[in-house]
Amino acid sequence: MAAALSHQLMESQKQYAKPADEHISLGRALRGMLTSVPLAIFVLLMYWAAFAKARDEKTAIVIVVIVAIVGVLWGIFVSGVRVAAQWERGVVLRLGNFQAVRGPGLLYVIPIIEYVRFIDTRTLVVNIPHQKVITRDNVPAEIDGALFFMVKDSEKAVIRIQDFRFAIAQYSQAALRDVVGGLTLDELLSERTQTQARIGEIVEERIKDWGLHVDSIRLQDIELPEDLKRVMSRQASAEREKRATITKAEGDKLAAVNLAAAAAIMKENTLAIQLRTLQTIDGLGASPSNTVVLFPVEVGSLMKLLIPPAESK
Repeated sequence: MAAALSHQLMESQKQYAKPADEHISLGRALRGMLTSVPLAIFVLLMYWAAFAKARDEKTAIVIVVIVAIVGVLWGIFVSGVRVAAQWERGVVLRLGNFQAVRGPGLLYVIPIIEYVRFIDTRTLVVNIPHQKVITRDNVPAEIDGALFFMVKDSEKAVIRIQDFRFAIAQYSQAALRDVVGGLTLDELLSERTQTQARIGEIVEERIKDWGLHVDSIRLQDIELPEDLKRVMSRQASAEREKRATITKAEGDKLAAVNLAAAAAIMKENTLAIQLRTLQTIDGLGASPSNTVVLFPVEVGSLMKLLIPPAESK
């Protein structure tokens, strides 16, 4: 229960990027300006026609009808004005048939007859959240990722696929599950770069016919069961302890070899033994807790000569 609550808390804290609007209408202000100026003229003409009605009713009606028709036609004409940003391309369809790819900048679409769809050619991002997969060694995992891609051919992106964002998101999720399902847990954790590259190659091979190109794919988070995490932690701790023991044993072995070599050298030179003794005494320090009684080495050698060794029974 506690593990489930902790998992839910972590999920609530994760932040996923939301894609921005596909098109920002830059031509709205321009169309508004082109419409407002003639509208002011239209109002003035209607006002003038109202005053002329008292003199000639027939003339006033004709003026009102003409101004109304011109106003409607002008409004229809202005509605075809479009502006594409520097990073956008407009795919134009005329009566349902592909006509051209236009932009960036100012472009005109014939009202009623033509339709334009703007495509963002910058690097786009698609989230791949909460993909539950099972590795080749039957370990369940939950993976979060992100796919970075861009539109290379606007015509294909509109004509050959219904919704390229949704399509590439679904295909990348399937490719991720297929690739991870063929790996063991150790391979997934240690070969993340190769795994990302493999998923990107599979997705790229399919979406190039849609006019898209994969920039990269990144595995952001790999969630494992809590009991498996504890087992892996114990395994890592045991591995570190094993390496520490081996390192200590190798150090002891090297120290023993060096001590044996030093002892062989000191055996050949008694003066070296005396120097080593003095170094040991100096290493004890001048602490009050240490009491050092110096005993001449020569006296010890003389006693060995005076006292014969005990005969073994």
